[in-house]
Amino acid sequence: MFGLFTKKRDEQKLPRLLDLNGEALQVGDLVKALRYELGEARLILEENTYYYESLHNGEKVIWLKMIDASTENQKVLKNS
Repeated sequence: MFGLFTKKRDEQKLPRLLDLNGEALQVGDLVKALRYELGEARLILEENTYYYESLHNGEKVIWLKMIDASTENQKVLKNS
């Protein structure tokens, strides 16, 4: 009723992403993706959602598909 109890999309808090070694990831970081044959990829933010964009073919994969079940970190390795 009147939108009093609805959550606004822009108020959603983004998760903190960590690579397999526990290093924090930030938008713009270059990583080696270990899934979906992305190879070298860049972490990007579009419409309040994280994606990995392949540098080789431009394919995008949402961060949720890159979660490692045992550690809950991302299945990527941050480039130094």
